Amino acid sequence: MFIQTEATPNPATLKFLPGRDVLLGEPRDFRTADAADNSPLAAGLFTVPGVTGVFLGADFISVTKDDSNWAHIKPAILGVIMEHFLSGKPVVTDGAPASEIELEGEFFAAEDHETVEVIKELLATRVRPAVAMDGGDITFKGFKEGTVFLHMQGACSGCPSSTATLKNGIENLLRHFVPGVEHVQQV
Repeated sequence: MFIQTEATPNPATLKFLPGRDVLLGEPRDFRTADAADNSPLAAGLFTVPGVTGVFLGADFISVTKDDSNWAHIKPAILGVIMEHFLSGKPVVTDGAPASEIELEGEFFAAEDHETVEVIKELLATRVRPAVAMDGGDITFKGFKEGTVFLHMQGACSGCPSSTATLKNGIENLLRHFVPGVEHVQQV
């Protein structure tokens, strides 16, 4: 098994590409070892000293580290990923929540339903594919009084350029295509 790695805009996060499907369905973001109880792969990665976050996408794994040097922890991370896929264990166990924030649900007024559908469509078709290339994900959380609330995951969470992505990229896109959108805010 050959696992490629790619840098992300977040220097604390590296994207690992095992050359096969990682996770079907919605991406999963694990910010602590305790939260990874429902993922044998994420739990294994948290055993590597220095790992502080794991994000599982469709065909990639983003790993976030503390101030450790990538040269020291990257071989151990590659070993855990390879061992996991060779073992045949599931990536996540069924019925597990993707993350705590997703349990909180979405919020918006009933009269904003059509606007929210347009926002979600733009996020799904134009934003999420681009962000996934950088090892992360952005999900819709709410819309209130002209402000779109988004949750950034994986490499996007804590990335130095995430504010620029939100304000210069996503906010401008949504303001252009969706009347009533004035601001975008991270939750």
